[in-house]
Amino acid sequence: MIQANSKPEKMEDGLTPTQSRDGVGEVLPQNELRRDFKPRQVFMFSIACAIGTGLVIGSGTALSRGGPASLLISYLVIGTVVFFVMTALGEMAAFLPMNKGFGGYATRIVDPAFGFATGWNYFFKYIIATPTNLTAAGLVIRYWRPDLNVGIWIAVFGFVIICINIFHVNAFGETEFWLGTIKVIVMCILILTCLVSALGGGPNHHRTGFQYWKDPGAFASYLVKDSMTGRFLGWWACMCQACFAFTGTEVVGMTFGETPNPRKNIPRAVRQTFWRISVFYILGVVVLGMAVPYDNEQLIGATKQSTSAAASPFVVAATLAGIKVFPDFINASLLVFTLSAASSDIYCSSRSLYGLAKDGQAPRIFAKTMGNGNPIWAVAFSSSFFALAFLNVSKSSASVFQYFVSLVTIFAVLNWIAILVSHISFRRALKAQNIELDSLPYVGLLQPYGSYFAIFISVLVIIFNGYDAFIPHFQADTFVLKYLGSVLFLINITFWKLYKKTKRVKALEVDMVTGRREFEETESPADHEWNESFWKKAICKLKMVKD
Repeated sequence: MIQANSKPEKMEDGLTPTQSRDGVGEVLPQNELRRDFKPRQVFMFSIACAIGTGLVIGSGTALSRGGPASLLISYLVIGTVVFFVMTALGEMAAFLPMNKGFGGYATRIVDPAFGFATGWNYFFKYIIATPTNLTAAGLVIRYWRPDLNVGIWIAVFGFVIICINIFHVNAFGETEFWLGTIKVIVMCILILTCLVSALGGGPNHHRTGFQYWKDPGAFASYLVKDSMTGRFLGWWACMCQACFAFTGTEVVGMTFGETPNPRKNIPRAVRQTFWRISVFYILGVVVLGMAVPYDNEQLIGATKQSTSAAASPFVVAATLAGIKVFPDFINASLLVFTLSAASSDIYCSSRSLYGLAKDGQAPRIFAKTMGNGNPIWAVAFSSSFFALAFLNVSKSSASVFQYFVSLVTIFAVLNWIAILVSHISFRRALKAQNIELDSLPYVGLLQPYGSYFAIFISVLVIIFNGYDAFIPHFQADTFVLKYLGSVLFLINITFWKLYKKTKRVKALEVDMVTGRREFEETESPADHEWNESFWKKAICKLKMVKD
């Protein structure tokens, strides 16, 4: 006879007899993320998560190196890649909702070793991005108070964003919702300002239109002056910068494990990608090319700045138009951008670590959650890396730290490749198991051909992103910096494959069942009650009419 206060007996793997193993690597059922994100939060997160310093500041560097035409072409190409990445992720996430992040799909559909490398790659990306954005926030404040040490602001902002991530996921979602709203408003103001200035609506009333596409020209030369090679290198520099600008677009995919009614809300979030790319990225770089010539001395000087309003090409555009108050406005906006990015960095790294622990690829303690569904240990461990930001207080350490900062872009592109490879394997599994596309709640445009195209472009970026390490002469430090991320990814795959002796998952053996039970949750109980009540009332009215 079992006593009422006795604890369930645990088996060898730590699970109790009453606890099931529904999926690959699933652990304690009570240690699950909760689907407590509100639809409006996911909607705003999908729009604003990729709007950051890469677009507001980094686009100036690309413009000065490649010119307005190269900038536009590169953003169109990389924007198409990101669109296909998101539609690929949307197909998988809507059909098989999982709370293990991108590595979970790679483990389940491709190979556990591939999933191991993907999960840790994403974790590394965001533990590096967190201190980077905190430092950027400190430098933004320093624009107004150069007398104060950056370390003060790193500590203050770090404490705030950690608190946000410790609370219920709804607190994080609400914070990001309002910060995202501010981001959208700011970007609309910046785009409209550049457009109005280019059309002669600025204080100086100088109408430029597309004049700068003719003089100094649509294409700039980079590294090799006044030659076709130089123009090509300028375009490729824009391609690499565009990857950095689009970094974070896929971040909304990390919320899918905590999104209610995934069959309905995931496709909706993915569809917003098209409009985000079209409005904020493509339209943004078009008006920027209209308002600022790529050979402007102020723009070239701005690209040498680290981070602050002075480094933004939008500030250069406003200055050329005679608008004097814009630097302070941009600086305040950048503070919102960096703090929002730092907060989402901890969220993404903690959920990646949680997913790895769920798949047995990280210590199991990181899969434990609090009563509110927050993976507290994963959040605590991920948050601890914000202390790396204090390296930037010392100038000597800051120069070393910048090497790690530059890895973020490569980690991001590797993650895109992981999502795309998982999607292609997903489509093969559908075909092998005779699952019709009509049964999918969401089917991406031009898929799976879009995934093949996106992989091709992403692999080219990975291979040739270190071109500047060879021009004008070989630079060993730049070479190591540009390819270290790819080497780490391959080492992780090899390590896990040898350590666990994993095998590629065959199309016929892919688990296409576990998680589809989530479809039954497409409508909440309240929705079911409303529908039932609606039809009952409708039937009564029909009977009354008939009588």
